[in-house]
Amino acid sequence: MALILNIETATTNCSVSLSKDGETLVLKEDNSAGYSHAETLHVFIKEAFEAANINASEIDAVAVSKGPGSYTGLRIGVSSAKGLCYALNKPLISVSTLESLSQQVKIEEGMIIPMLDARRMEVYSAIFNSNHNIIRNVKAEVLTEDSYTELLKENKVYFIGSGVTKTQQLVKHPNAFFIESKLPSANEMGLLSDLKYKKSDIEDVAYFEPYYLKDFVAIKKKV
Repeated sequence: MALILNIETATTNCSVSLSKDGETLVLKEDNSAGYSHAETLHVFIKEAFEAANINASEIDAVAVSKGPGSYTGLRIGVSSAKGLCYALNKPLISVSTLESLSQQVKIEEGMIIPMLDARRMEVYSAIFNSNHNIIRNVKAEVLTEDSYTELLKENKVYFIGSGVTKTQQLVKHPNAFFIESKLPSANEMGLLSDLKYKKSDIEDVAYFEPYYLKDFVAIKKKV
């Protein structure tokens, strides 16, 4: 019966959960527009332990959303997870951000495309079937009016995530369904982290790095 602390910071949603055997016991999150991770992440972790009435030493593992996503957000989440693993001598589990996001969509048939907003008309996306098995791996892609044309011919496709707003401006098809205002959350991480824990699918705490997908590019502030 694994008790896991899950940390999700890949987007503006700063999210923490405690899960037991894949079921969420406690969820703390702030999905306001600004990034509050540096200020709120450790507060949420402390509050989650208090709400569950357990000590940090009682958990079996720490799971972190590995990306893709915000460079700064991922760094904060992974650094915090590593620190906890070192301090508590617990294993580190990484969870795909887009796979976790796809878990928010429950359908009997069709395809699921979780997508995160990148710069300009670009998104980070992957494709899953209705059983949440991956059909196409994560990649960065520039959206056009022809995006997903072949997939939409034969399937109902459900788009979810922060990339939905720009996608629905271009993709016009009766088989396209857009689930708005949804971000990755630690609430869905518990199921995936529990499966990995049972298989001993863990990371090397010393060398694990987030999956940025693209190199970080600093943007100069306007004077």
